[in-house]
Amino acid sequence: MQTLSWIKAKAGNWLPLETVNLTGVTTFGVYIIWHAGKPSRVVRVGQGKIADRLRCHQGDEDVISYAEYGTLRVTWAACTAAQADGIERYLAAKWRPLVGDRWPDAAPIAVNSPW
Repeated sequence: MQTLSWIKAKAGNWLPLETVNLTGVTTFGVYIIWHAGKPSRVVRVGQGKIADRLRCHQGDEDVISYAEYGTLRVTWAACTAAQADGIERYLAAKWRPLVGDRWPDAAPIAVNSPW
């Protein structure tokens, strides 16, 4: 299993998707968006240039609609482009996100959970 360093706020809290400051975020990697309801659920997983992808999801009604169940939270971790497809595939299989129905056709690469 590969160990990723999942991002949190400096205070150790999970970042809110709708208001996270993405200025200066230049990371390429994978991300997980979830709602903090009871129970919480993973809403979306993905990969790419983190700031670009998360800005898209901040305006995506399919994602934002899940805020009614609890605050939308996000975390991400750096990885290489060569690993991203396999990691995204693994995350999607493990967490079964509520949004998205196509995942990379790649061998899964197991990674640690952010939780």
